Amino acid sequence: MTENRHSALGLSDEKVLEMYETMLLARRIDERMWLLNRAGKIPFVISCQGQEAAQVGAAFALDKEKDYALPYYRDMGVVLRFGMTARELMLSAFAKAEDPNSGGRQMPGHFGQKKNRIVTGSSPVTTQVPHAVGVALAGKMEGKDLVTFVTFGEGSSNQGDFHEGANFAGVHKLPVIFMCENNKYAISVPIEKQLACEHVSDRAVGYGMPGITVNGNDPLEVYGAVKEAADRGRRGEGPSLIETVSYRLTPHSSDDDDRSYRAPDEVAEAKTKDPIITFGAYLKENGIMNDELEKEINDRVMKIVNEATDYAENAPYAEADYAMKHVYAE
Repeated sequence: MTENRHSALGLSDEKVLEMYETMLLARRIDERMWLLNRAGKIPFVISCQGQEAAQVGAAFALDKEKDYALPYYRDMGVVLRFGMTARELMLSAFAKAEDPNSGGRQMPGHFGQKKNRIVTGSSPVTTQVPHAVGVALAGKMEGKDLVTFVTFGEGSSNQGDFHEGANFAGVHKLPVIFMCENNKYAISVPIEKQLACEHVSDRAVGYGMPGITVNGNDPLEVYGAVKEAADRGRRGEGPSLIETVSYRLTPHSSDDDDRSYRAPDEVAEAKTKDPIITFGAYLKENGIMNDELEKEINDRVMKIVNEATDYAENAPYAEADYAMKHVYAE
């Protein structure tokens, strides 16, 4: 028996199983998208693989009934927790009319769904950060009990949008959780060529907020850090910066060949710390999951993925004249 860490965080056995299943669903949808891409059926994939623990651990620490999520393009684990479905994600991948994000207009990963308080992102990276700060400011002005949760990669943490957003949130003590998903590579640029400081979280002190670096492969560690940051925000104590360190298990996108900038041995080594495997092992060591339940969960997830794929592949595309909708005044 390993130490039961989830109970100390106030998480039930049922809740950690739900976290595992959400992580697994994100992984299986992503894997299916790669197969569809290689088969020429969908144009583009930008993966969450290797980052599911950080995404799901964080999202479970938030109140999905009142908090706002401003995810970046890899955040499949976040949006699944906030209420987006496998079917909706597949509709987006196939660029079909029913895609809730943009009706098939945008590339996949541009998550946005008003009913679930998922605020849409755009293609230039990091634009979601000042938006999150704006939502938090509006919430504070209206006296609402909400925090905004915004994610970005470590490459994005070098963009002006991050620094301006963090500074404004710090000055005005806004309830924003800035979460940097450090996957070690800004496309092809390794972390040591991006930052002069050791951690992205070292930057927090310059904006008058606490900063912490946690193991992004451990959903429980991320949950604890985000829960604490959310509690601080709700108490009016201002923003927090959390850096989750994991590893991007896939190329940057389906258009990238990562063999040109990282060694296969490095990727193989990272796969030994794959959060799907390590969190599954934790659940088994604590008697929460056995091989039989693991198979049952995987079978259930695969059924969802298969149904989502079939539905999205057969769903209609938008009519041609729909391309002009929302572009010019009608």
